[in-house]
Amino acid sequence: MKTYLRDFFEEFSYPEEARAALEQAYDIIAADAALESGFQALLQSYASDKNMDYDQAFKKMAEISAGAGIHEYTGNFLMLACFSKTLREYYRQEGIDVQIWRTSMCDLKWKLDECRCVYGIWGTFVPGWYGGFFNMTRFGFQKLQFEIVPFRYHYEKDGIVLNPESPVLNTHIPRTGERLDPESVRRSYELGAAFFKERFQIDPVVFVCHSWLLFPRNREVLSPDSNLYSFISGFDILEVEEADDYSEVWRLFDVNYEGDVEKLPQDTSFRRAYADWIRKGEKTGCAYGVHML
Repeated sequence: MKTYLRDFFEEFSYPEEARAALEQAYDIIAADAALESGFQALLQSYASDKNMDYDQAFKKMAEISAGAGIHEYTGNFLMLACFSKTLREYYRQEGIDVQIWRTSMCDLKWKLDECRCVYGIWGTFVPGWYGGFFNMTRFGFQKLQFEIVPFRYHYEKDGIVLNPESPVLNTHIPRTGERLDPESVRRSYELGAAFFKERFQIDPVVFVCHSWLLFPRNREVLSPDSNLYSFISGFDILEVEEADDYSEVWRLFDVNYEGDVEKLPQDTSFRRAYADWIRKGEKTGCAYGVHML
């Protein structure tokens, strides 16, 4: 498994510092017979059943991490990186293009970078997010990720009628560090639509998204020709929620907000605008919208 991890980190261009930290964590676990046995049992559980109890797996991994003296977030990541080997085999068995596995597994690195930015730790602090990838209900296509969810409302457009519980594709916008350019977004939708229509018989294919990015007031500070403005404008907004605090702004700033707006990075126009909103006590929030090709 150590060889696989090295190859995996190389394939996805992990930073050298991250590789060293994760390999060291693996070596510490492997050097203790009891910890190694527990870790291998988790890997075997996933190899036996991709629909395993992920919450229980992370609880056991937290115990292993504590016993090894490594951070829980690092242990979370290490287990998932090792699971990725078996996941690739699951893809092969089910005839799914390995490129979809690669795009989906990019999320591990994106969350690793996020954890490093927010907490200064090489790992992941959102382990509960990953069940969908590893039980093969969520898949990545270029810049976006999709999974089937039930619709929330009655909605009609262009001859398509949706009712509550109609199957739709939930859209996730991962923190890739790259621009959300319209061409890549369009291609992501097209690839996702084709895949879910063929594999899961979803027809018609309609996309939904519930995100802070869709908050309508974001467009007040974005240029009409910006990528984010274009992305938001692609959705019919059905629900808007305003936040009571700024606890979720880490998603934009990559640091937790602790009450001092001047400590937030303000190196982009969007970040500067959000910082100004916080100074003024303006509301932030999120929204739920619908997008059709």
